[in-house]
Amino acid sequence: MQATDPAPSTAAFRLAYVPGVTPTKWLRVWAERLPDVPLTLVQVGSTEGGAALVAGEADAGLVRLPVDRTVLSAIPLYTETTVIVLPKDHLLTALDEVTVADLAEEVLWQPLDDTLDWAERPGTPAYERPETTAGAIELVAAGVGLLPVPQSLARLHHRRDLTFRPLVGVPQSQIALAWPEAATTELVEEFIGIVRGRTANSSRGRAKEEPKPAAAPKAKKPQQKGQAAGQGVRAKQGGKPGAKSGAKAAPAKRGRPGRRAR
Repeated sequence: MQATDPAPSTAAFRLAYVPGVTPTKWLRVWAERLPDVPLTLVQVGSTEGGAALVAGEADAGLVRLPVDRTVLSAIPLYTETTVIVLPKDHLLTALDEVTVADLAEEVLWQPLDDTLDWAERPGTPAYERPETTAGAIELVAAGVGLLPVPQSLARLHHRRDLTFRPLVGVPQSQIALAWPEAATTELVEEFIGIVRGRTANSSRGRAKEEPKPAAAPKAKKPQQKGQAAGQGVRAKQGGKPGAKSGAKAAPAKRGRPGRRAR
């Protein structure tokens, strides 16, 4: 008896994500639709999402734009609000939102992993650039300078002694779903469908519902006796050539009685 080859191992899907992104809702749908395919999360740096995909470290990723569109496909998902992180006792906390002009006299940090594409930064540049956003947050908490960041990163690095206000008139960070264009696999298509809100029985992807059986043709209703009798009568009445079916016979004409001869 020949030995059979072992069954192939179950496929897996690797999803990269940058700090501040919360993929929980999409992971829940994935687990419901593809319980036999494990999904592994791969955390990458704020500006390293595209590079991780190009290097093959993940099958797809929730990353910040821009990415190299010559090798990666990307679907923009949403744009984040930019905020300014500052101490709770700072004067700018009295404002509902902060403008570029309000920062003219402020020292602003720009970490090396800054995700905002600045054409011209407001305020006064700090004397150095911290390596990470987390490091810049620590400096703001120490009472040195302020930090403009996407709102999700301000929430991620929340501290009780700090707060933030919306910052208007400045660049914003955009989150996208990206994947290597040359490796658009069936599982990648499945995750694209989940993110876009496609239903499980969509024509794309592998998790489809079984097709419903075709409905049986409806049986013809039997003719009622009255209808059948009426049809028979019409058939008899229409037996003579040229006679209209169902027409009543014309009454015979009655002439005046002739006079008797005298």
